[in-house]
Amino acid sequence: MKPMAALLGLAATHSTGSAEPEAAPHVAKPTCAGWVLASFVAVAPFLACCTRAGAEVPALAGLRAPLAATLPREVLYDGGLGDDWKDYGWAPRELGTGPAQLDLSEHGGWIVAHPGLKGRFGALVFRYRAPAAVGDFFEVRLDTPGPSVFPRVKPTASHRADLGEGWSEILISMAELNPRGAPFDRVVLRSYRTIPGNRVEIDKLALTVLEGAAASDPGAVTTGTTAFPARLAVDCRAPAKPISPLIYGIAYDARLDPKESHQFQLGATARRWGGNITSRYNWELGNAWNTGNDWFFRNVSFGKPGFTYDDFLRDNQQHRFATALTVPMLGWVAKDRESASFPVSQHGRQRRTDPYQGDAGDGFTPGGDAIPPGPPTRTSVAMSAADVGRWVAAIREKDRARGVRSVEHYILDNEPALWNSTHRDVHPEPLTYDELLEKTLAYGSAVRRADPEGVIAGPAEWGWPAYFFSAADAVAGFRSKPDRRAHGDVPLLQWYLRKLAEHEVTTGEGLLDVVDVHFYPQGDGLQHGTGGRTDPDTNARRIRATRALWDPSYVDESWIGEPVKLIPRLQEWIDQEYPGRKISIGEWSFGAENHPSGGLALAEALGRFGQQGVDSAYYWTYPAKDSFAFQAFRAYRDYDGKGARFLDFSLRTRASEGTSVFASRDASGKRLVLVALNFDPDKPAEASLELEGCGAATVRRSFTMRSDAPVLAQQARASPVEKPLDLAPYSVNVYELELTRPLAEIR
Repeated sequence: MKPMAALLGLAATHSTGSAEPEAAPHVAKPTCAGWVLASFVAVAPFLACCTRAGAEVPALAGLRAPLAATLPREVLYDGGLGDDWKDYGWAPRELGTGPAQLDLSEHGGWIVAHPGLKGRFGALVFRYRAPAAVGDFFEVRLDTPGPSVFPRVKPTASHRADLGEGWSEILISMAELNPRGAPFDRVVLRSYRTIPGNRVEIDKLALTVLEGAAASDPGAVTTGTTAFPARLAVDCRAPAKPISPLIYGIAYDARLDPKESHQFQLGATARRWGGNITSRYNWELGNAWNTGNDWFFRNVSFGKPGFTYDDFLRDNQQHRFATALTVPMLGWVAKDRESASFPVSQHGRQRRTDPYQGDAGDGFTPGGDAIPPGPPTRTSVAMSAADVGRWVAAIREKDRARGVRSVEHYILDNEPALWNSTHRDVHPEPLTYDELLEKTLAYGSAVRRADPEGVIAGPAEWGWPAYFFSAADAVAGFRSKPDRRAHGDVPLLQWYLRKLAEHEVTTGEGLLDVVDVHFYPQGDGLQHGTGGRTDPDTNARRIRATRALWDPSYVDESWIGEPVKLIPRLQEWIDQEYPGRKISIGEWSFGAENHPSGGLALAEALGRFGQQGVDSAYYWTYPAKDSFAFQAFRAYRDYDGKGARFLDFSLRTRASEGTSVFASRDASGKRLVLVALNFDPDKPAEASLELEGCGAATVRRSFTMRSDAPVLAQQARASPVEKPLDLAPYSVNVYELELTRPLAEIR
């Protein structure tokens, strides 16, 4: 999902209809202080609360005794949204004509957000009306696009006051909602259980504002060297999930001699033959490709002299890499190594020409108008499904002679929704739903016949719009979406899976084993590789953007503007349409490889891939040598420089705001390896480590990559787990734990 908003014109809009995850961190005990902070709560409920709790009326700085009746409020919703507040909710709802009407029946919820929110607040207060038979059902929390995690508070009688006519008032103090005083910009209200379908009314939703602090950042933490407290938890009681080794994949680089390339020093497990250029690779010529619009639509000899797919497969076998091989289904491949699609000699002056071959133009007039392409045969020859089948058969024949399987995944081409741009010289018309299916059936069937046990992946789409719409929809406009409407108004990828499932039922031929998509953050200043800005705001957004992979509540901070929840979304479509398919993230990167934020984003993504059960993932292309991203990758694959790695089974974990932790164990249940992250650029974290159901353990070794040096260095040897872990600012930390008893014995 490379940043391409300009190409799209419009961002897709649709309802996600998803519920939030059920896991909830520790919730602080309710206090009576919250009642004092309300600007419109009566004395009687406050006294009743404190009488029930047996507490004294607290004295709070900045408040007039006995009640802060004149405290200002930041109104989120009062008959309509407050100034600058936005509706990010996911439950069916009606807003703006009085109390909000919400259908919270199936774990529904509502998110109200104010990007850039300023101020210090004392409490959250709101009124609601629901059928009396419903009982307690609310869960309330704050949130931020950042990595912070806030407590989920379930209001009880101690938070509630009866206002009559079925209305109740809820007030929750910031001591419960935000015990660390972390910045936030949204409020989330949801039903933590299934309730009857009657609508719930909500009104008078507000934050109480503390006097004299309205201009300060909300809950801003003083920077400096003082460590903030953090809690990391590893749950050994829940079933462990296998981690696929293929999530540690990279893309190839044909330009470098393998003996000189650091791509083999990462500890990576797989390499992908992929990218735009592979759509036009002619396997019969060995080293003939077309660069498309990446480089003047030229046929070239790519990489070091004589480089072919055989060299790629052989290098992978020598370095014990699994192979993901992109097979063309565009229909045209390079006919030689010299031709160009838009020669100046035939089309006249153009906007730009190749500095190495002056007759090759970029396909645009000096004024910027696209030049209609000539016949595809100017640069290309047809590559039919049968031709691709012959290629796969040739690979398998060589495999049998060598006694190995050289290809793990066959990927059906690359980013087909962009063919009319990337390869417009041979495919000027935008791809439709039907063409994608027809090509998948034809080329997938050819691969399956040539290699019946092969694993086939597709459709290798580039990003967000291509999950939902065809290229024909993009050209016509996502609001009109004529191609999608003609196919039942079903999102493209969901429809694609449905049709392939129907094909298998009808013919007995399964043509898709892995659902493959690409993912790149789309926010301003976020790029891939070493690119991207590294100012504090962009760095924080880069790390937050990793939440688009897994978090249903994270609203993407780009032109997308809604939850991506990529992995859960793909799994939902698979479960609905074609059960049993696996998930691959065929290209991904968060950029800024030479900055700590890039390393942290990479480490967070790799940890999530393992936790979420992703089958394979291939970084594009591979981290720069000795960069922060390079060292973060090694944290999972070679953290001691001698092959020590994250283990084979993922354990459930929890981490407090500003941190993450990922845990793995070996098959014997005797060892754990943890990767802990501190996202704060300035403050260290003093992290307690809770091992739930793991038994006694000792930290045998630890390794840290700090913001002041991109080196994963050993820090200490054996120490008791009871000692807090010191997480430096902007750091990736690896801990080897040895258990006193194997987990099987503990259970």
